[in-house]
Amino acid sequence: MPRLAVFPKAFMQALCKDGSMRIAEWIELASNLDIEGLEWYAGFIEMADEKNWLRFRRLVEDHGKQIPMMCCSPDFTHPDLSFRNKEVAKQKRWIDMTQVLGGSYCRVLSGQRRPEISIDEGLQFAVHCIEACLPYAHEHGVSLILENHYKDDFWDYPEFAQKADVFCKLVNSIDDPDFGVNYDPSNAYLAGEDPLELLKRISNRVFTMHASDRYLVQGTLEDLRKEEAGVQGYAARLRHGEIGKGLNDYDAIFQELKKVGFDGWISIEDGVDGIDQLARSVSFLRRKMQTFWPNKAEGR
Repeated sequence: MPRLAVFPKAFMQALCKDGSMRIAEWIELASNLDIEGLEWYAGFIEMADEKNWLRFRRLVEDHGKQIPMMCCSPDFTHPDLSFRNKEVAKQKRWIDMTQVLGGSYCRVLSGQRRPEISIDEGLQFAVHCIEACLPYAHEHGVSLILENHYKDDFWDYPEFAQKADVFCKLVNSIDDPDFGVNYDPSNAYLAGEDPLELLKRISNRVFTMHASDRYLVQGTLEDLRKEEAGVQGYAARLRHGEIGKGLNDYDAIFQELKKVGFDGWISIEDGVDGIDQLARSVSFLRRKMQTFWPNKAEGR
């Protein structure tokens, strides 16, 4: 049976920028939920000190949870080779971090969709950088997972491989049993595409999943297109919604994942309106998971 983790989507500024929340506070909040794990983010302020890595692992384990996956955002599509090499070095450090924390999965991305970079160039850059990281990941017992991403909280441009065709081409360009996908259905909507169609194309490569639901506060996806580039982070009109109340069809998603034998981690990106909202999303997913995976088994 897949296992549940949560991600501190509501507290990214507090944990990564202004320091108004401590990691220990997030661990305490999240550990009261009906989950098995906490997805980590490499950019937490306190993670800059390597001495904290093992301390936080122990703190999470003392609460009866684990850290299965690392969320980080390498930018492999920059036109400058020295910049890309620095991003590879960052990714290797995040692999180190994942291993020390006891995790098995470390995210990779393609990079930002800079207007001056062609599709062929961007794919070449991303494939080369990811392949440069894979041997290091192997040595550390960590699998790299590529997300069909929208935009990192601290990026100026959306994801280079946001569109399904580019994403699938990138996934299929890397033939490695320890390289897979972190599937996020909501991000497909933001690309103007059907998340189920994308899932069917890559379901046999899905190692982990982000559970989320998205909505626009106002306007349309076309309005979003006009304001998402050149501005750091998410556009103001975009919000994460409570899971089960958005556009995603979790019955169809889980049916496809079960068909291919998925038993990995599902990490919840929600809670922007409070911990009670996050708890409701956990409950919703628990019910759905029990329907499709009624017999408990060890996760991936």
